[in-house]
Amino acid sequence: MAQTLVGKQAPDFTMETALGNGQEFGKVSLSDYKGKWLVLFFYPLDFTFVCPTEITSMSAAAETFKGLDAEILGVSTDSIHSHRAWINTPVEENGLGKLNFPLAADIHKTVARDYGVLIEEEGIALRGLFIISPEGELQYQVVNHNNIGRSVDETLRVLQALQSGGLCPMNWKPGDKHLVAK
Repeated sequence: MAQTLVGKQAPDFTMETALGNGQEFGKVSLSDYKGKWLVLFFYPLDFTFVCPTEITSMSAAAETFKGLDAEILGVSTDSIHSHRAWINTPVEENGLGKLNFPLAADIHKTVARDYGVLIEEEGIALRGLFIISPEGELQYQVVNHNNIGRSVDETLRVLQALQSGGLCPMNWKPGDKHLVAK
């Protein structure tokens, strides 16, 4: 199922979105992010339990990502109407509240399939996270079991390491030295 896409051009996509304001709908394509870094993450389903912890944490960090010239796009196989309803549901009731990025609807499941994260039998995505360079090359991918949430801090660290342009050892953080090839 999961395939390695790192080092290749990211699979193209066009999807409808529910904007983070919970009111409007939009449309998004990979080409909209040309010239910027894109953090593209898939999650299984709206109105579940682990997903809102990830989505609201990514939203809280959106300004930090923007400061690194990166945009965020969340994707599931739910409809834009389900996304909007979830955004408009209060956090106390397992909702999301307003978000700082859109949620895309992959109702035909083609994008999840193209990125190798679709669980065909269930029609939902695994927790896949992809970092795509401004030139559209997939630079990083990680796929988690659906019971395990991802780390915003680790995503930021990896983005900064990719942007640093050097050889980054394990646990590299901004300000650390790069390795020198000998």
